[in-house]
Amino acid sequence: MTSLLFRISFSAILSVTSLLVVLYRVSPLTSPGMALPFFFLTTFLSIASVGALVFYAIWYWLPTEGLDSGKKLTIALREGIFLAIATILAILCFLLNIATWWIVLLLYIVFALVEAALHV
Repeated sequence: MTSLLFRISFSAILSVTSLLVVLYRVSPLTSPGMALPFFFLTTFLSIASVGALVFYAIWYWLPTEGLDSGKKLTIALREGIFLAIATILAILCFLLNIATWWIVLLLYIVFALVEAALHV
């Protein structure tokens, strides 16, 4: 296991744990100034790190020529960050009552097309 992959795995464990702490221990009714920013931050970190690990597993099993392990990990990390940004924007749209299922679908399609443009 490379050093960067170990760090991403460790950050995934820490971020998911901190998200669970925020979900179960911080009340948005008593301290909304603290609960919402930490919720969004830990959600972003959790989705980005776990998504990067999932995308790296997908890239690891795909037959790709000319891509070494570092390049695959870089692509997977970028895809995880894009997934996290799209998810945070979708949650914000739902909180602001401006989201429907097709708006969220279009949001994910836009980020998928941006990733497709960066991969070529």
